[in-house]
Amino acid sequence: MGRLNGQGEQAIADLARRYGVSTDAVRTLLDAVRLGGGTQAQFSHPELGGGGQWMAGGMTMVGDMFNHGLQATVSGLAAELSSLLASTQLYAPASPPAAGGQPGATHPANLNNWWPGDLGQPSSTGSQNESRYAVFPAGRRLAVRGGDGDVRVYDTLDHRIAGVQQQQGGRLGTLTFSSQHGTFPVESLPLVSPAPQPPAPAVNPSEPAPAPVGGTDSDAILAAIEKVSDLHRRGVLSDDEFTAKKAELLARL
Repeated sequence: MGRLNGQGEQAIADLARRYGVSTDAVRTLLDAVRLGGGTQAQFSHPELGGGGQWMAGGMTMVGDMFNHGLQATVSGLAAELSSLLASTQLYAPASPPAAGGQPGATHPANLNNWWPGDLGQPSSTGSQNESRYAVFPAGRRLAVRGGDGDVRVYDTLDHRIAGVQQQQGGRLGTLTFSSQHGTFPVESLPLVSPAPQPPAPAVNPSEPAPAPVGGTDSDAILAAIEKVSDLHRRGVLSDDEFTAKKAELLARL
């Protein structure tokens, strides 16, 4: 969403201190208010009650709906951020590409964009638990960055994502979104990148190990006998199975 200048960084720190939340929570709400044109916001952050909405002069909703103190905190914080966006230059101007720079190079104004650059600018961003997300409806893409820093890009198919749902338990880091089709977990979408890896072929423990590259036939057979013996010792093969397999291998020497 752009790089904050010194004044913006100071404003974020001051608001975080006064409202008793982290600077990350304030940044998340700032991004949401900015995307909403300064008059509305759809956000998600654990310190702000999970998923919620704010409208200037209207009702503020948070995931922890009975926590009126948190509701007042979000309402006041969003209103101050809206006022700051209207009256103060919070962001550094975008830097033009350096002369002779390589196409696609990362410039200072893009350092906060954790998603792949070819996705463009998202229609909405947010976070929940230890994950961040960015929605790109024009390209039917959803980018998710987990707590480990890995970024995955999903095909949103025909979903028109309207928001992220507050998690009630479940696996940490799992995101559940809402669309015209209802709610759905991010794992239900096709993974675009990194490309899914094909499953490894199943291994039958009773089959002899493949011959090592460059080995002779007798080396492979002796290695297979050792493998079969080990399986027998571990009880994987019965006495009869072991005897039959060993005889079969010895006959090939």
